[in-house]
Amino acid sequence: MQRIALLSALAGALCAVPKAGCAQEVVAGQIVVTATPLGPDDGTIETRDSDLAASRATGLGEHLFRMAPGITVNELQGNPLQPDIAFRGFVASPLFGTPQGLSVFVDGVRINQPFAEVVNWDLIPNSAIARIDVVGSTSPQFGRNSLGGAITINTRDGITDPGLGMEASGGSFGRLAANASWGGHTAGAFHWFATADHFREQGWRPLSPSRATRAFAKLGHAGTNGDIALSGLFADTDLNGNGLQEMRLLAADRRSIYTAPDETRTRAWLVNLKANRTLSPALTLRGNAFWRHTRSATFNGDVNDDVLGSDPYQPTAPEQAALIAAGYTGFPTSGESAGNTPFPKWRCIANVQLGTEPNETCNGLANRSRTRQGEWGLSGELVARMQFAGISHQFTFGIAYVRASATFRQTTQFAYLLPDRTVVPVNGPGAFADGSQLSDDAFDARVDLHSQNSSLGLYALESAQIAKGLQFDLAARFDRTVFHNRDRITPGGGTGSLDSDPVFSRLNPSVGLSWQPSPATTLALTWSKASRTPSAVELGCSDPESPCRLPNALAGDPPLRQVVAGTLDLRLSAQGRNWTLRANLFHTDAADDILFVTDNPSGYGYFRNFGKTRRQGIELEAALQFGPLSLTGSYTLLDATYRSGEIVGGSANSSSDAPAAGLEGNIPIVAGNRIPLIPRHLFKAAAQWSPIRQAILRMDMVATSGVYARGNENNRHQPDGVHYLGPGKTSGYALFNLGLDLQPRPALTVFATLRNLFDLRYATAAQLGATAFDAAGLFVATPFGQSETDGESPLRHSTFYAPGAPRSLQLGARVTF
Repeated sequence: MQRIALLSALAGALCAVPKAGCAQEVVAGQIVVTATPLGPDDGTIETRDSDLAASRATGLGEHLFRMAPGITVNELQGNPLQPDIAFRGFVASPLFGTPQGLSVFVDGVRINQPFAEVVNWDLIPNSAIARIDVVGSTSPQFGRNSLGGAITINTRDGITDPGLGMEASGGSFGRLAANASWGGHTAGAFHWFATADHFREQGWRPLSPSRATRAFAKLGHAGTNGDIALSGLFADTDLNGNGLQEMRLLAADRRSIYTAPDETRTRAWLVNLKANRTLSPALTLRGNAFWRHTRSATFNGDVNDDVLGSDPYQPTAPEQAALIAAGYTGFPTSGESAGNTPFPKWRCIANVQLGTEPNETCNGLANRSRTRQGEWGLSGELVARMQFAGISHQFTFGIAYVRASATFRQTTQFAYLLPDRTVVPVNGPGAFADGSQLSDDAFDARVDLHSQNSSLGLYALESAQIAKGLQFDLAARFDRTVFHNRDRITPGGGTGSLDSDPVFSRLNPSVGLSWQPSPATTLALTWSKASRTPSAVELGCSDPESPCRLPNALAGDPPLRQVVAGTLDLRLSAQGRNWTLRANLFHTDAADDILFVTDNPSGYGYFRNFGKTRRQGIELEAALQFGPLSLTGSYTLLDATYRSGEIVGGSANSSSDAPAAGLEGNIPIVAGNRIPLIPRHLFKAAAQWSPIRQAILRMDMVATSGVYARGNENNRHQPDGVHYLGPGKTSGYALFNLGLDLQPRPALTVFATLRNLFDLRYATAAQLGATAFDAAGLFVATPFGQSETDGESPLRHSTFYAPGAPRSLQLGARVTF
C-alpha cells in the first residue's frame, strides 16, 4: 500500500537529520500512511521515542499544531487539553456539535466515542506515546468516518524504551506537570512498560482550573515469530474551558469570560490485547481485542437567550406574593429596570416558584449531563506475500467488529447570572425545563436516551510490484452499521421521540499507483472513497423546528444520510544527503456532508445534510541541514468551500433576510462560499541550533490566515456598529515559540519553553451570535428598548472569539536511569 511520508514533528525531525547533534536521542517521528489500523506493515519507518519530548507540548493538540504540516487547531473550548484538531479541513474534536471527519486509533483501537464520534484528547497520556502517524486523504481501510484520513497512535514498550525516567515542570498560569515511566525486558523476550502523568493548572482566565491524571501499562512477549501484548489505560480528568467571548468584552479584558462554569469530568478505562504472528515467510496474522468504558459529567452555565427581548426586571404583584410565600425578602416592590438592575433575579425566582414563565424571566441556565459509554471489539487481518505471473504481490484481508452502548441524560435548570458571569440555579416547582411551565414558549430540554450500535467491517488490500520501481495498490472496505436508539422519556417513535433503528452500509474503494525512478524520488497518485455514518447525537438533533442545545437537548428528527467523500491525491517526494522535499496535491469532494447550523454562542442549533462540499489544495514541506543548524518548513494552501446552495438560519448575520435589523432571519449559502473555521493559508517553520552536544536551542513558528466565523457561512456579514458588531471572521496571526534544552550530565536534561514569544493577541475561531451584555459587561435584555416588529424585539449581535493564550514560561527537568 502506498505510504505518504510527512513530517510529524518539525523539531523532532531536526534531531533526525544526520549530524544534528541533539542532546538526547530522538529518532525521526514522521507521519506515514500505514496500510491498516493494525499496521504499520513491513517497511514503515519506526520511531523510538515520542516527539512530545522535543516540543514540550502541553498536550497532543499543541504538539500537532506546532509541528505537523497541514494540521490546524481551533480552541473553541478554551482548554489546552480540549482542542479541535483539523487535517485538510476535516476535524477530530471533543465537542458535541462538531461534525467529525477523522478517525483516531490507539494501538489499533478506534477511540472516537460511540455516542457522538468525539475524541477526548485529554484521556491520552503524553508519556505513553511512541509514535503518531497521520493517514492522508480518504482511506477506506480505516473504516467509517475517516473522511479526511486517520490519526494513529502507537504506544511505548519495554523493548524500545527500557529504563526509568522522571520529569517535572512548572510555569505560568499555575501550571504543574509531572510524569514517570519504567520499561524493561528480559532475555526471554518478556517486556513491560508503565507510565503515569499528572497535569494541573489554574488557567489564564478566571474560573478555569483543570487537572488530568493518566496512567498506562503494557506487558508483553516478543519472540522470533511474533509478539503479544496486553495493555491498559486509565484516565481521570476534570477540565474547565470558558470558550468564546464577545469581542467588546475581550478587548476590554482579554482574560474575561462570557459565562461560567463550563466543567467536564471524565473517567475512562481501556484494555487492549494485541498480537501478531509470522506463520511463514509469506504469511503474517495480526489482530486485537479490546474493551473500554467512559463516564463523563458536564456542568455548563449559559445565558438563556429566550430572555433576550423580554422583560426580566420588576416582579409583578402575584410574583411578589410568591416570593413572600417562599420566604424571600429584599426584593423591589416597584421601579426595577435595566437602568438600575444590571443583573436581575427576582422575577426569575418568583416564576420558578409559580411554575409560570421562568423560560422568559431567568437570564441563566444550568445545563447538566451524564454520559456512560461502553464498547468492545475484535479485529484481525491476514497478510500474504507471493509471486504470481512474475509479479510480487502483497494481499491483506481483514475483518473488524465493534459493539457499543451509550446512555445520555441531561437536564436544564433555570438560573440567574451574577456579575462574575457564574449562574445560580433556582429551586422550586418550575425549576427545570421540562415543558411543564404555564408559558406559551415553555420548552422541554430533558434527554434520557439509550443507544446501541454495532459495526461490521470487511476489507482487502493488494499491493503489486508490477515493474521495477512501479507499484500498483488496490483496496476496498465494506461497512455495515446498525443503530438502536430508545427514548426513555418519549418512547414509541413519532413526533418528539428519539426512537430510531437506522442501518447504514457502504462499500468504499481506493486505487493507487506509485513510481520510484530512483531510490530518493517517489511519485504517487491515489484515488479513494470513504464514508461516515451519522452519530447517535446527530440522529437525535436534526430537526430545524426543534433545535438542540448541545451537548444538551435532543429532539425528534428527520433521518440523516451518511456522508460520502472521494479524494484524488498526487504526491512527489525527493531527498538528498542533507535535504528533503515533499509536495502533495489533494482534492476531496464530499456529498451529504453533515453541517451543524447555529447562530447562538450558547449552542442552540441542529444537524443537517448539506449538498456538496469541497476541500482541495497543496502541501509543501522541506527540511535542510547546515552542520549544527537545522531548518524545516511547510506550507498548506487549503480551499474549503460549499459546492451547492442551501438556506440556513443566520439571525446574527447582517445579510440575513430578517424583516428588520436585529431580528430573526435566514441566510443563503451559494457554491463557492468558504466553510467557516478553516484557514486558507498555513505556514510552519522551525529552526534548531546545537552548537555543542550539551545544548539545543529551538524556535518554531505557526502562521495562519484568518477564518470565517460560524454563522457567516455565506461570507457576507458586514458590521453596522449598531445591531451587528464585528467582522464575522478572525485575523491572521503568526505565533512563535522558543525552547532551550541543556544536558549537563548524560542522565539529566534541564529545559525551558517560552510559548507565544511576542505575547500576541490572537483568536483561533469565531462565531456570530446575540450578545446578552453591553460594552461594560452588564446584562441587557432589550438593548433597543421595548420596540417591536411583528411582536419581536431587535437584539444586538456580535462576533465572539476563541482567544489564544498569552505568553507563558515553562521550566522543568528530566532524569533518566
